[in-house]
Amino acid sequence: MTPRPASTHLVPDLLGPGLSLVFVGTAPSARSAAEASYYAHPGNRFWRALHEAGFTPRCYHPSEYRLLLRHGIGLTDLCKTRAGTDAELAPSDFDPVGLKRRLKALKPAAIAFTSKTAASVWLGRPTGRLTTGRQPSRPPDEPTLFILPSPSGQAVRYWDIAPWIEARRHVDSLPAPSDPRRIQATNSLRTLSKGVRSDG
Repeated sequence: MTPRPASTHLVPDLLGPGLSLVFVGTAPSARSAAEASYYAHPGNRFWRALHEAGFTPRCYHPSEYRLLLRHGIGLTDLCKTRAGTDAELAPSDFDPVGLKRRLKALKPAAIAFTSKTAASVWLGRPTGRLTTGRQPSRPPDEPTLFILPSPSGQAVRYWDIAPWIEARRHVDSLPAPSDPRRIQATNSLRTLSKGVRSDG
């Protein structure tokens, strides 16, 4: 599959070298595409979940998504060129090869999929065989993977904040990075989670 050029992306990638964590979704909603912002639909829990799990000091507005880089967090989707729900997307709309290439070059410490569908496309496994939370051990040179309950309002019956908190705790536990590109991102996230809130 030929990678899709960034000029065709409905919502720009929020990525950089050495991030602590990158959230990967399936595709932007129609609302997100219209506003060129991530998780922009009012019924989506994403921004509230970030705050409740301790990733951000307050609940950011979708238009403020670029602020996440300050906390060592990136955002992207497996489908960058079409908007819609999972049911409205065809397998050919996804570009896992292009995304894997981009993330391999940027070397994030962890990747968190914001739905089982996104994880299924990345891993090549059916959603019925996937469970939320931290995934089995990976090679030391690959990022740790998390599958999170979808924050979409359409998936409210499956909602659980616990895997989101698990991902945040994992980032807190990362050893001091040897890559200087990751030091600032990791320290930013650790300071935030310790100083802003507790898990209780």
